Amino acid sequence: MSISPEEARAALAAADAGHRAVVDEVGAPAWYWWGLGVAWVGFGVIADLDIFWLTIVTTLVFGAAHSQAFVWVAGGRHRTGLVSVRRSVAGGRTMLHVWLMLLAMVVVGVVFALLVAYDGAAHPAIIGSVLPAAIVVAAGPRLVRWSALREAGARA
Repeated sequence: MSISPEEARAALAAADAGHRAVVDEVGAPAWYWWGLGVAWVGFGVIADLDIFWLTIVTTLVFGAAHSQAFVWVAGGRHRTGLVSVRRSVAGGRTMLHVWLMLLAMVVVGVVFALLVAYDGAAHPAIIGSVLPAAIVVAAGPRLVRWSALREAGARA
C-alpha cells in the first residue's frame, strides 16, 4: 500500500490541525486571571488602610486559597470544561512561566507604588496595584498560550 504525496500532506495537515485544536484548549480559565487582578487591587486597598494585622491575615488567606487554585489552573490544562489536556501537551514549563510572571508583577507593583509614593500621591498601594493587575488580566492568557505553543514547537 503506497501513499501519494498529496495524501501524506493531507494526513499531516489533519494531524497538525488536531494538535492545534488541543493546544487552543490550553490556558487558565478567565475567572482565574480576573480574580487575580481584582485580588491584586484588593491588596492595594488593604495595604493603604495601614492596618498591619489585616494585611497579614489577608495575605495568609489569599496565599492559601491561591495555592490551591494555582496548582489546578496555572499549568494550562483546564481552560474550559470541555477538555483537560495532558501536562505534556500543555507544556511542562507553563506553570514555571506563570510563576515567573507573577513574581515579576510583584516587583512591578512594588516599584510602581514606591515611585507613586515618592511623587507624593495619596494611596500609593492602590495606584501601584492597578498596573500589575491590568498586566495579569491582559497578558496572563497570552503567556499560557505562548508557553504551550513554544512547547508544541519544541516537540515538533
